[in-house]
Amino acid sequence: MGEVRNVTVALSGGRWHVSIQTRQEIEDPRHPARSIVGMDMGVACFAALSSGEIIAPAHALKKRQRQLARAQRAMSRKVKFSNNWKKAKARIQRIHTRIGHARRDFLHKTSTAISQNHAVVVIEDLQVRNMSKSAAGTVHLPGRNVRAKSGLNRSILDQGWAEFRRQLEYKQTWRGGMVIAVNPRNTSRMCPACGHADKANRKTQARFKCVACGHTAHADVNAANNVLAAGHAVMACGGDVRPHPHLGVGTAAPMKQEPTEATQIASAN
Repeated sequence: MGEVRNVTVALSGGRWHVSIQTRQEIEDPRHPARSIVGMDMGVACFAALSSGEIIAPAHALKKRQRQLARAQRAMSRKVKFSNNWKKAKARIQRIHTRIGHARRDFLHKTSTAISQNHAVVVIEDLQVRNMSKSAAGTVHLPGRNVRAKSGLNRSILDQGWAEFRRQLEYKQTWRGGMVIAVNPRNTSRMCPACGHADKANRKTQARFKCVACGHTAHADVNAANNVLAAGHAVMACGGDVRPHPHLGVGTAAPMKQEPTEATQIASAN
């Protein structure tokens, strides 16, 4: 099992957890798979792979949002710091703990399955912090479409994209695989057949149709194929293709053009 380095005991959501970290010498891993896959992250579907696989989102927060709101309203009616207020607060903490556990369980199972099946995974270098910035603005310069943007921000954060990438990277390192992060610019708009990039290519969330050549495809799978092509370009241009580190290519675009409905509402305003 290796040499024990440290033991951490923590209390979370009324339950005790013990984490044991050990150190041991292992041989350099060699990934059993030989495939490379591109992956497009989204809100309507958690991820689409260039192989055609669609992964549905867990919606851990969305499924418990009403329950959480009821518990928060109940706490607001209690006298602050009273025994009943403390009980209501503990209930809210338990709900948040269940949400976090459900999200991490989904992310671990998904990242493990992808890591086991593919030696190289190409992902978008998404800047989640920029994508989920508030649109409220200031008193003098109020934001537009604030309610729709706040809902989109909540959905983005509910997906756990940053944690998913972290898990995928270390699991690929364990197995001797690799994660390549590419610039997400125009991955949802570009036609893989003729190279034409236009927002009109993706008029709906689910369907892609090139206005230049007429090529049609599932919109998310089409984007995943564009991500895969960008990963091939990185490897062909002599990028660092060692098994362990992931590759960050350029500066990611702050916004991903998805979902289409939200961007259409914002443009209308």
